[in-house]
Amino acid sequence: MDTQQRPGMGIFWMAVTGLCFVMVTALVKSLDGAVPAVEAGFLRYLMGLVFLIPVWRRLAAVRLTRRQWGLFSLRGAMHTIGVALWFYAMSRIPLAEVTAMNYLNPVYVTLLAVFFLGETLHIRRIMAIVAALIGTLLILRPGFRELDPGHFAMLATALVYGVSYLLAKVLSGEVSATVVVAMLSVTVTIGLAPMALAVWVWPTGWQVFVLFGVACFATAGHYAMTLAFAAAPVTVTQPVTFLQLVWSVILGALFFAEPVDVWVVAGGSLIMAAVVFITWREAVLNRRVTPVVAETKH
Repeated sequence: MDTQQRPGMGIFWMAVTGLCFVMVTALVKSLDGAVPAVEAGFLRYLMGLVFLIPVWRRLAAVRLTRRQWGLFSLRGAMHTIGVALWFYAMSRIPLAEVTAMNYLNPVYVTLLAVFFLGETLHIRRIMAIVAALIGTLLILRPGFRELDPGHFAMLATALVYGVSYLLAKVLSGEVSATVVVAMLSVTVTIGLAPMALAVWVWPTGWQVFVLFGVACFATAGHYAMTLAFAAAPVTVTQPVTFLQLVWSVILGALFFAEPVDVWVVAGGSLIMAAVVFITWREAVLNRRVTPVVAETKH
């Protein structure tokens, strides 16, 4: 059956994707900073390596060029920084704000593609980016409230994840998706290891269990996203990622006593609308540069 004829399944699987990634965020939030950010990220990736066991023979047979090793290493370094910053932000600011600011990833990718992929920004895409920046200002409201270091960490997180995504886009045209995912898992685990050891705190059994849950939900989210892409075009599935913000607001209010901030919801909605517009324009022009919001998740 043609993928264009199954939009319902695409929407369903993207909704599942969003729920999985919100669970990742909520589980990390539940640690309440008890485990240092880089250590939490390291343990999440270390335990995630178990999901590579079924394909290790195939991975061992892969032969990469020196250039590909360099690109994978650079991507691993960028993503390592992003993971550390994201875990830090998660321990500092409300769940809904992390989710809303995560919507900036595709906007950063669109801007970075101009410099790295030779993309051209026409007036409509520029207007969409400006709208996204206005959305960011609505979330942060500088001058009207005190900004937390976690807010700046999220701004940097979106940027380095954008670089990571563009490197993945280049590499995905040269090696299989399995290799791209596996190399990210390995390089980020290695990259986080020395930072984690520098601040190491022995986690409790419950904290290890929570972080393994993070790894499971992250893996399930990426798998569900793959099913969504197989069932429907990105222009159908991209708007569904807005549900992540809805679920984040609900979880934040119910389980973390975080008040609903209408400015965060409004800003996140504006950023999401801009991302959907950019995605639609790329579909009209028959090219794919901007990632789905969930694609740059850890």
